[in-house]
Amino acid sequence: MRDTLKHRGMRNHLAQLLIDKGITDNKVLDAVREIPRHLFMDSSFEGHAYQNKAFPIAANQTISHPYTVAFQTELLQLAEGHKVLEIGTGSGYQTAILLNLKVKVYTIERQLELFKKTNLFFKKMGYRPKKIIFGDGYKGLPENAPFDRIIVTAGAPEVPKALLSQLKVGGRLVIPIGFEEQIMTLFVRATEKEFSKTEYGSFKFVPLLENKN
Repeated sequence: MRDTLKHRGMRNHLAQLLIDKGITDNKVLDAVREIPRHLFMDSSFEGHAYQNKAFPIAANQTISHPYTVAFQTELLQLAEGHKVLEIGTGSGYQTAILLNLKVKVYTIERQLELFKKTNLFFKKMGYRPKKIIFGDGYKGLPENAPFDRIIVTAGAPEVPKALLSQLKVGGRLVIPIGFEEQIMTLFVRATEKEFSKTEYGSFKFVPLLENKN
């Protein structure tokens, strides 16, 4: 697949749809206009890539709704140079949005099939996260902590304590919490021992499962 003027026009239309749904961060909207979402999906979905829909990818996972990606990214309140931990690399679309915002991305994927596929895709496309890791997102990445921001792109029954501990004071963690449906939740680390928590309504994600092996 190629990226054409038609695709760019479809991305502009998608960005306007996100504005209409309440996304206001211009840098996030510019990233949506720039990143070719259709290249992160199976070619059979190309004609639908710029609708606000989730689509299946490898390993029974999905590429999230564009609104969900934009909403989570906006909640992070990113600044250039921020050190960001992403739990759930998936297709790599969210990773690409983060990289477009000039942050340093450390990303973890628990599905080996997806990890291999997306790693190759990043190399082909020239996307360069700081680290791409196959592993258990519940554990975070203690050897590279602390992080300015942490984003979890799969549903979790509760917030993993390891992720909270790896957040800088003043840092923000965005995670969907729940079982069949999730509540988008923002944690801000106020001090070494204190966190504020804000909830932002219901979303639907595939579950973040802890690796048992």
